[in-house]
Amino acid sequence: MQFDVAGPVGKLIGELEEPEGAPRGLAIVCHPHPLHGGSLRNTIVVRTARALRKVGLVTLRFNFRGVEGSEGTHDGAHEIEDAAAVAAALQARHPGLPLWAAGYSFGSRVAGELALRAASVERLVLIAFPAALHDPGFLARVEQPGLIVMGEADPFGKASDLRRALPRFPAHLELIEIPGADHFFRGRTPLVEEAVLRYARAASEPLGA
Repeated sequence: MQFDVAGPVGKLIGELEEPEGAPRGLAIVCHPHPLHGGSLRNTIVVRTARALRKVGLVTLRFNFRGVEGSEGTHDGAHEIEDAAAVAAALQARHPGLPLWAAGYSFGSRVAGELALRAASVERLVLIAFPAALHDPGFLARVEQPGLIVMGEADPFGKASDLRRALPRFPAHLELIEIPGADHFFRGRTPLVEEAVLRYARAASEPLGA
């Protein structure tokens, strides 16, 4: 269902989806770069949310400022404030449940930075972090456990780029690389969903399994 959020510069359009049964957690899912067609309808974003719902999480995909009905203008620096507002709104709707932050490409950077700022984020799912374009060094300071999914043939960032930037790679971040996958995971989007689902199932005990 559509779930709009009062963001820092105006209304943010969101899509809220409930899992089967009683919710056991929450997840916001951040989309890729707004200037390159990114929106809450992105295939990877939709698949990630679906995988998380299968383990009992309420998911909220949303459009950053300036995207498809969300008010404001993209600036690349303050979308983390949009994510924080969306997370707070989701937590207000379902108080007391653990919060995950997930994101794809540009959205993975936003989700990671949100975790750095917000202790309320308990777990991360970062897909195709653009490590060749943006310094991923801040991930060394992220304390939350999480999953990072990279494409082996992604020109914007591979697992090797992350490891090069983080020589002491955090043990609480699971890093996997999908063979042959480019930044868009063409022909391999089901593998992304499977990886997220596998990780989420393994992490289900903290959700009360």
